Amino acid sequence: MSKLSHINTRGEAHMVDVSDKQVTSRIATARGRVNAKPETLALITSGTASKGDVLATARIAGIMAAKKTSDLIPLCHPLAVSKATIEFTLAASHIDVEATVKVEGKTGVEMEALTACSVACLTIYDMLKAVDRAMTLTDIRVVEKSGGKSGTYKAE
Repeated sequence: MSKLSHINTRGEAHMVDVSDKQVTSRIATARGRVNAKPETLALITSGTASKGDVLATARIAGIMAAKKTSDLIPLCHPLAVSKATIEFTLAASHIDVEATVKVEGKTGVEMEALTACSVACLTIYDMLKAVDRAMTLTDIRVVEKSGGKSGTYKAE
């Protein structure tokens, strides 16, 4: 296992110095799932959720979250997000959420993709919790990333 870059020689947390790194095109995709009752998901497809358009609101929340990641995650570098997309796939008992974030920068964009996906899932929960408090948020993970010194990663 490699050394943790956020820990200095005294064992203290610190922000990694990326000033000597090259600016490269970087992209990361994260996925998550919101499990819900079929009747809860029907509110989305019928457009009858009492709080409004669930997926449109979750999409905007996810994009906003990608842009604010460094405000939420300690030691995370602020990045000028070039593009953030949130896609949804509805099934009988769940919604799959996919967030993809792009930057031209000196450090990776995985945290932005994970934050976007997480906040989109949380927003779906918030908008539907009055009818289904048993919803669960699961499987939030990075499924792909590219750019930078470490190259490309694809989850199995």
